[in-house]
Amino acid sequence: MDQFERSKHIVFFNRVLQILPNRYSSLDSNRMTIAFFSLSALDILDALHTIDNTNHIIEWIYSLQVLPDKSGGNRNRCGFRGGSYNGVITQPGDTFTDHDVEHDYGHIAMTYTGLASLLILGDDLSRVDRKACLEHVRALQLDNGSFKTTIADGGESDMRFVYCACSISVMLNDFSAVDQDAACAFIQKSLCYDGGFGQGPDEESHGGSTFCACAALQLMGRLNQVLSADVIEKLQYWCLHRQNMGFHGRAHKDDDSCYSFWLGATLKILDSFELIDFERNRDFVLSTQDAVVGGFAKWPQINPDALHSYMGMCGLALMGDFNLLPINPALNITQRAVHHMKQIHKEWEKEKLSYVNIENKETVQNINKSEPTPNTFNYKTVIIAFMIGLGPALLPWCYRMIFNRGSS
Repeated sequence: MDQFERSKHIVFFNRVLQILPNRYSSLDSNRMTIAFFSLSALDILDALHTIDNTNHIIEWIYSLQVLPDKSGGNRNRCGFRGGSYNGVITQPGDTFTDHDVEHDYGHIAMTYTGLASLLILGDDLSRVDRKACLEHVRALQLDNGSFKTTIADGGESDMRFVYCACSISVMLNDFSAVDQDAACAFIQKSLCYDGGFGQGPDEESHGGSTFCACAALQLMGRLNQVLSADVIEKLQYWCLHRQNMGFHGRAHKDDDSCYSFWLGATLKILDSFELIDFERNRDFVLSTQDAVVGGFAKWPQINPDALHSYMGMCGLALMGDFNLLPINPALNITQRAVHHMKQIHKEWEKEKLSYVNIENKETVQNINKSEPTPNTFNYKTVIIAFMIGLGPALLPWCYRMIFNRGSS
């Protein structure tokens, strides 16, 4: 199948935004991520204009932001929820919460996809409580350098959430919440004997966790610092040998459309993407395309789903096929969305600089107010002092001038 069904894919992703079959009901707490798959796919297709009401979606995303309470004591619980499954939503205009729901807390993956979706839709992130989001991220990092999903005990913690923490930090332009040394140590310990990365130390190499490890290092600016040239060469070898026709995530597994992105993006980060077989990869991804309803499936001849439809689209975009918009391989959003993000960061820097200048001005003014007022030059005082000092010499002269004039 060589034909790319653009119009049907646009309909498919718009439909995912509006209604889902009942088999998605188990993913109710992951609505944010499913929405991200559709929004980012439509951005790659340059079809965001086909969405009925983007403002409605922006408001829905903000309704899932977990805000701090008035005391700020719950900042480690903030970020974004995956859905309204617990009955709590944030109302427009709210800057803090009055809710005290035990299990109302943000999820690190939903915070990543929530922020990414806002950027895709062109929002300026002005309503994001950046400080609270970062405090949430800080609270999720474990002693071994990895991150857990939520503040609750017993949640997952692995390479996926290290990646989410780094992506959130990049999007908020602030890495202060991440102990980068600890995160890098965790990534290093998760390197397997065969060259790939597992979800954690002593875990099997996996295409998804390999992407998360390499992308996290790239986002932290530490890829070549943490990985030696020999390690990178072995990693490239491992990734390239995951291609049969498309790509598979582990040795001896079947090809799967989503790994055209996970491993393709990893090879992009490692500057070796051009070594893959483009034609075979393209043919495999298109073989999973549903020519009737649109979307892509995990394998050929099965029903499409939101995740594989999006990842398959990303795999084609990495190759520059079908006039799809280019994507940033590390952040997994379009370069257009990344450009918008950088423009927001510039505005934040201007605001920060303006704030610093105002603070400095106020500091100088306060210093001036606290210092004693310097003596001003008072001419009357000088004249009086001069007269007093010269009085003994001037009085006889004045006396002679007055009385001699009178006698003459």
